[in-house]
Amino acid sequence: MNGDAFLHGVSVWTLPVILAITLHEAAHGYVAHRLGDDTAWRLGRVTLNPLSHIDLFGTIILPAMFILSGSPIKFGYAKPVPVNFSALHNPKRDMIWVAAAGPAANILMALAAGLAAHLLPLLPEGVAEWTLENLENMIVLNVILAVFNMIPLPPLDGGRVAVGLLPHPLAIRYARVERYGMLILIAVVLIIPYATHGQVNIISYLIARPVALVYDLVLALTGNG
Repeated sequence: MNGDAFLHGVSVWTLPVILAITLHEAAHGYVAHRLGDDTAWRLGRVTLNPLSHIDLFGTIILPAMFILSGSPIKFGYAKPVPVNFSALHNPKRDMIWVAAAGPAANILMALAAGLAAHLLPLLPEGVAEWTLENLENMIVLNVILAVFNMIPLPPLDGGRVAVGLLPHPLAIRYARVERYGMLILIAVVLIIPYATHGQVNIISYLIARPVALVYDLVLALTGNG
């Protein structure tokens, strides 16, 4: 990728990445605060200031590597918001709401980007084209983050939702998976595809179809279908 293409890629992905991960994490903290846990609030993590959520590798280096390599995958993450689930009013039930808040924020951002696309005719042509790329990237990225995070594997949000929904004895056992969750994700995302030369890509099977369905739904609901 040449310098101009890289700079253009940075210009149309930076805002979508920062907004997607900042609002995702802030939503977790906000809902936790409303439901009784002020851990994130006391640490200044219930904020729209991206500097409070940025992770050097996950927010800056990793997305830049994807852009520089020309990869069709654009992904990033922020510092997880700390949540003391035992401080929630009803820990088992409220865990579901706190976990679901992040993906819900991503879906709302995707919908907002779809609605904002209707304002593009008001902008000068060159600005409108650049803005359209930002909005398209915002929709795609937020849908991917929402779907990926709802995979029912702790420590992903979907895993926490599953723990909250399962009967107590099963929930306790399933919650123990979290200590191995990141290792499982690394194996699924990196090791298995590499070892099989891309022939087995479990993540693609898990999220490709749901992402396509949610993406089409967002476009339909915002009048862009």
